Amino acid sequence: MKQLFRKLRTFLNTIESQIAFYPTIIAICGCLFAFILIYLESLGISRYLRENLPMLVLDNEETARSLLSVFIGGLISLMVFSFSMVMVLLNQASSNFSPRILPGLISNRKHQLVLGVFLATLLYCIFILVSIAPTADKDKIPGFSVLISIILTVFCLAAFVYFIHSISQSIQINNILEGIFNTSKVRLMDIIKNQELNKNKFPDTSNWHSYNSNRSGYFQNTSIDALLKISQKKESKLKILVAKGNFVLHGVPLFSSEKELDEETINDILSTFIFGKGELIENNYVLAFKQITEITVKAMSPGINDPGTALNAIDYLTELLAIRMKKEDVSIHFIEDEALIYQTSISFEELLYNIMASIRLYCKHDIIIIQKLMVMFRFLHFQECIDNTYKKVILEEVKTLINDAENNLTSNRDKEALSKQLNFFNIKMKNT
Repeated sequence: MKQLFRKLRTFLNTIESQIAFYPTIIAICGCLFAFILIYLESLGISRYLRENLPMLVLDNEETARSLLSVFIGGLISLMVFSFSMVMVLLNQASSNFSPRILPGLISNRKHQLVLGVFLATLLYCIFILVSIAPTADKDKIPGFSVLISIILTVFCLAAFVYFIHSISQSIQINNILEGIFNTSKVRLMDIIKNQELNKNKFPDTSNWHSYNSNRSGYFQNTSIDALLKISQKKESKLKILVAKGNFVLHGVPLFSSEKELDEETINDILSTFIFGKGELIENNYVLAFKQITEITVKAMSPGINDPGTALNAIDYLTELLAIRMKKEDVSIHFIEDEALIYQTSISFEELLYNIMASIRLYCKHDIIIIQKLMVMFRFLHFQECIDNTYKKVILEEVKTLINDAENNLTSNRDKEALSKQLNFFNIKMKNT
């Protein structure tokens, strides 16, 4: 049951990131609501209101048709403009920041809800308009349904104003960075909260039996509870050979086992692995580091040349790295203090190197960015970490950054300013 729930949650996270998810659901609700109103009209709800509250109900067929036609035309115009705005937003974000942030912008629930309300109201008006039959009997006119369409249209206008405000905020880089940071922070804190510290060393796995993947895709998650049960039942420890978020090709080694496994057990284990066509921060926090790093690099590229954005991105990277230092590199899962599953994950050293390797390429000539990175390293050096080797990794990255900066900074004044920052790490520049 837990395995099914985990797969269902991953599936929902995937489809929820699609721009048509919420609009489709809300549009279906709009159609159902129209059918309900048509049924209520057949029961005489408009006739009842006309007798008791005549000011709320239209009694002219032509007026009803004209209003609904105007609403339909206006809503189509609003939808076209709104979708055009979304496309402009996505294109601008992809060009100025990074194509990798597009899934996060597309899955913006507020924008999906607004588009869904437009679509639902449009379909509702169409169905009500079609339901108006030519008649001279004013009791047959769906006056109440037309009144509801007026209310929904006014609500759509308010939603459109909100949509313009929200979309203008969404394109701002500070809001994009904050959204990425908050999502990844929740994921990281959840991992840290549930991590089981490495109580004993895992045995050597070099001679274990390895088994290949039966499909390809991004490795998003796996049902650890199911794997623990299989491991305990077969009395064989398991090692997951691929880190979450990596793309797995069909036929490459996916996991290894201490003992040789039968075909049925292999299929049971393979069924616990969840693959997808894309990456989501909700499933893999490392993606947040990639996105923020790419925003930093894009901001410092010659085509964009926006050091202010790079400085903001480094601030978010600093806090995320500080949280990551509370997580172990090794992910081992236990049953009753017995280590059964070793899950390969990206180490802090590899993570920090990948971040700095990209940033150094475009920022090693900019003293402002280098000083900001030095502030980041100083902050991380003061943080409590679960593994003391993390601080050695930080020191190595400082040395590498300084070496690149020395070879690219041409001003003696810049080198003097950088040299003062190095006193904290007891490092001296070669040329000072």
